[in-house]
This record gives sequence, C-alpha cells and structure tokens, in this order.
Amino acid sequence: MSQEAYIFDAIRSPRGKGKNGSLNELTAVSLSAQVLSTLKERNNLDTAKIEDVIWGNVTQVGEQGGCLARSAVLAANYSESTPGLSINRFCASGLEAVNLASNQVKGQAGSAYIAGGVEMMSRVPMGSDGAAIAVDPNLALNTHFVPQGISADLMATKYGFSRDDVDAYAVESQRRAYLAWQENRFSKSVIPVKDQNGIEILSKDEIIRPETSMQSLGSLKPSFKDMGETMPGFDGVAIQKYPNLEKIEHIHHAGNSSGIVDGAAAVLIADQEFGKISSIKPRAKIVSTAKVGTDPTVMLTGPIPAARKALETAKMQISDIDVFEVNEAFASVVLRFIQAYNLDPNKVNINGGAIAMGHPLGATGAMILGTALDELERSDKNIALITLCVASGMGSATIIERI
Repeated sequence: MSQEAYIFDAIRSPRGKGKNGSLNELTAVSLSAQVLSTLKERNNLDTAKIEDVIWGNVTQVGEQGGCLARSAVLAANYSESTPGLSINRFCASGLEAVNLASNQVKGQAGSAYIAGGVEMMSRVPMGSDGAAIAVDPNLALNTHFVPQGISADLMATKYGFSRDDVDAYAVESQRRAYLAWQENRFSKSVIPVKDQNGIEILSKDEIIRPETSMQSLGSLKPSFKDMGETMPGFDGVAIQKYPNLEKIEHIHHAGNSSGIVDGAAAVLIADQEFGKISSIKPRAKIVSTAKVGTDPTVMLTGPIPAARKALETAKMQISDIDVFEVNEAFASVVLRFIQAYNLDPNKVNINGGAIAMGHPLGATGAMILGTALDELERSDKNIALITLCVASGMGSATIIERI
C-alpha cells in the first residue's frame, strides 16, 4: 500500500549572472548549504529524521564533484546521520530529484526527503565534464549527435516557428518576469544569499532585462548558424536524420535562449505523518511523475511525451491543468509544447522563465516546481504541470495539486 507524498516547502536562491555575477564568490557547496539551512530553520526540522537529501547537479567535476549532496548536508550542519545523493539528468536534475524523493515516500522508503539542486555555472563551466555522446565517434555517429542549439533550430524549422515567433516569445518572458518581481510574486520562495561574512549579496534574479524589445533582439546574430552551416557543419548531420528538411533556419540567439546563471533550490517532501510530528502543514500533493527518452537529435521535444505520461498516470486530461511551467531552454521548446497541446499561452510560464531569469542546470527543475506552487496559491488554482526538456533526448514531468 502506497503513501501520498506532499510538498511542505519549496525555496530557492535568486539567480546570479553567470559572468561577473553576485554569486560568483560562492562555491556550489556554500550556496547549497545556505538553501538547506534556510529550509531547516523555517520549518524547524529535526534533520535526523530526513531520510535522504537528493541533489541535482549537472557538471559534477572539481568543486561540484565528489557527491556534492553529502558535502552540502555536512556544510549545512545537518545531522551526520543524514545522507546525500547527487544525481544528473542534465537540465531536469532538480525535478528528477523531486520525483525520486516523491516516489520513495510513496513507496514507504522513508517518510521525509529534501530534494533540489545547484549549479554554479560561473565557476564550473557547462560541458567541462565532457560527454560520451559528443566525443565518442561511434556513439555520436550512430545517434546523429548535434549540439542543443542546432536541435533548437532544427525543431523550430520542423514545426514552423519563425525568428519573429521566438523573439516575440522572449520579449513576453522578460515582461512577465519583470512584472512578477514588481508584484513580489516570488517572495514566498526566494531567499537572500549572504557571503562568508554574513553580508547579503543578492536578493533578486540578476539578469532580467525589462527593456528587451523586438528591435533589440532583432539586432542579435543567430548563435548556431556558423557551427551548423560551416565548421563543423552540424546541419548536415541533422538533415541526415531528417532528410525531408532542405535546410535548417537558424533563429536562436542569446536573447531567446536560457541564460547562464548560478542558483540553488530545495523542496521538502514527506508523508502526512511527518508533517503532523513536525507541526508543519503540506502545501501540495505530488500527483504523478514521469520520465521518457526521445529522439537524441531533435532532443528537446521530451516535455510533450513526458507530460502525456504524467497525465495518463494521474488519469487526467490536459484540460485539467491550471498552470504550466515548461522550462525555457530555448523559445522553440515552449512554443512547440503549446502547439502540440493547443494550449492557451496565458497558462504557460505565467511569471516568465529561464529566458528572462536564467537556467542554473541542476537547480532549475526544483525552482520551477516552486514557482508553479507559488502561482497556484497566488491565483487560487489547483493543479500544475511542470516539465523540462533534457539533453541527449529525454523529458521529465511532474503534476502537483494544491491543498
């Protein structure tokens, strides 16, 4: 007999610029520890009762290596009996941590978990851990490997999105994120970050550009055109997989793609009994979770089948969902999701997303789950679906219901 898994709290750091940003002086362990310590303090947790801390982190080398989760637990002064597990499902690592924790609670393998993740992209560069799918010739050839930016442009071409479409989406993401901050919509979940001397160094997402316009974006050169068309010529690799396409239109650039940032997030997941013992009330129930594999060349369509699988598990229809959080890895990812399900765009990423605020790889999934929960409470809605595309052709999704 399974238990229900509940979300009792969800917090995150503000996102700091990936280049010369306010969080650059902190290590991944330090930022993780601040988030974990705050979660403990504001819920008065007895950390000896936490079964495990599951922590997403994508680039697990250097100061982000060596089971960062356990290091963060120790740095946060949790009970030494609390273990830690570092996981990597690329961009969905933070959400996958939540899903793993949820399913452990449902399976009665412990009553309380903390799940989340971190990425200090300013200190440990994306891709610095290497990748077999990119560098192993046999695997790269057999899978028709191309970089994610080529995949984004491939998807836009395949599904008919223009440069104006993706730029207009990016402008709207910036507008929504700026408005959300102006109206303090993140106040329940965003915590200020301090330096080693206890001085506050960041309390707000650092890369939002409310002045963004179609004109300013129109001046930007497509980021992936050269690598696609000349050296090393990845367009040819993609067209081998999709010979019905004559060419790939290169429309993505820094302004309509997710920003490189630092950040961390944590979610407290437990059964009802833990809440009673700890005198804390649940905010939402985790209804279903899903993960899927998809075509590794176009790579970024995973949210569509992942959402479908989560809906089937929950015995729900897409019309049952009040709020959608679809990670803005690239504008075409969200536009394709909206297109596939014929959604009202006003229900998707209501408070902006990674194009405006950034995508700290290992943390983003947990961050946008918290954003979805905050929005359900703010707008008095009930059900949210959170989903992310994943490198190498995967997708992850979670459905939550507000209590």
